[in-house]
Amino acid sequence: MTDAAEGAVMKTLSAIAVLLLAATFPARGQGADWLTFRGPGGASVVPAGALPTELSAEAIRWSAPLPGRGLSGVLVVGDRVFVTTSDGPTQDKLHLVCLDAATGKLLWDRQVLATGRTMCHSKTSVAAPTPCSDGRQVYAVFSSNDVVCTDLDGNLRWIRGITYDYPNVSNSLGMASSPLVAGDVLVVPVENDSESYTIGLDVATGANRWRLDRPKGANWTSPVVLAPGLVALQSKTGVDAIRVADGSTAWRYADGADTVASSCLADGVLYVPSNGVTALALDAADPAGQPRQLWRNNQLAPATASGLVAGDAVYSLNRGDVLTAGERATGKRKWQLRLQGPFSGTPVTDGAHLWAVNEAGLVQVVSLGDTEGKVVSTLDLGDEILASPAVAGGSMYVRSNTKLYRVGK
Repeated sequence: MTDAAEGAVMKTLSAIAVLLLAATFPARGQGADWLTFRGPGGASVVPAGALPTELSAEAIRWSAPLPGRGLSGVLVVGDRVFVTTSDGPTQDKLHLVCLDAATGKLLWDRQVLATGRTMCHSKTSVAAPTPCSDGRQVYAVFSSNDVVCTDLDGNLRWIRGITYDYPNVSNSLGMASSPLVAGDVLVVPVENDSESYTIGLDVATGANRWRLDRPKGANWTSPVVLAPGLVALQSKTGVDAIRVADGSTAWRYADGADTVASSCLADGVLYVPSNGVTALALDAADPAGQPRQLWRNNQLAPATASGLVAGDAVYSLNRGDVLTAGERATGKRKWQLRLQGPFSGTPVTDGAHLWAVNEAGLVQVVSLGDTEGKVVSTLDLGDEILASPAVAGGSMYVRSNTKLYRVGK
């Protein structure tokens, strides 16, 4: 058999495996689910009326203790909530935890031992990357470069200790980039100061579909879907559009970018934290073609939290805890509002309001006007919150190092 024929057979078998997987595990209400870091489209944007704007202590539906610690975000798939933690003296015991969305009751706790290095900054955790799901399986990545795949009932499908294959990974602060499902490929960034790469794993088996060398340097940004079969990888050098089928590069923006705050896509425009914020318009007929720069404004530069785009505005939180609104069409600054910070997690918005949770656990609801923003409600959870919230079923799910909270309806 020729190499080409063998490759065609392997692709066919892989496609059959994915179809069989879909038939075995029917999707569960994906329209209302939160399946990845920053939710649908990786945008942190929710439908109008998805969350209450007046918060009080009665808005806390439940809080549940978590085994271990972590700052990964939460997934919501149907009536189940998923989150990762790590514990032990060296954080080498890794957990993928499932709770009942209605009550917070622990349904199951899948545990594995780390195979890679667990060194990280004291503020972060080995359970820093947010897991992701395709509605049928859950994919959890840890800072130790261990990847765990289970079904929704916690049954192990496959596991990869990536450090066994690529041992020269070095980032003493810890890894935090979140994985992303794109079709039948799981995109896993492992970008660091030494052996820096991103890999595409087969969702059915965990085997490599491709491996892509990446710029050496600590990087905590997460990939973004640009179009079917196309994702954006961000690094200190800029943004690369990658075809998930084979890991090849479609186009490159090479004017530098942030290594903490991630890009976001809205209506065919990619808003990159580069030189403040740079708006890149994708080719509507061919997203794999080189994008066109629309505008750039250094007054919109974000800090740790990623930017948001909703309605006719772009929003960012800077290092001074100032929320800045910019015109979506031009990037021109519209107004600014100082919030109580500091912030690590990315807020969520419905275009009319924004919900921001600071590191001390203070939830601030901001009314987003055309000429000004105003804090209209607050709720103090009294806990250290470093993770970005998730939204589903009329509630916001917020996790601390030790607890998970459901706030809202």
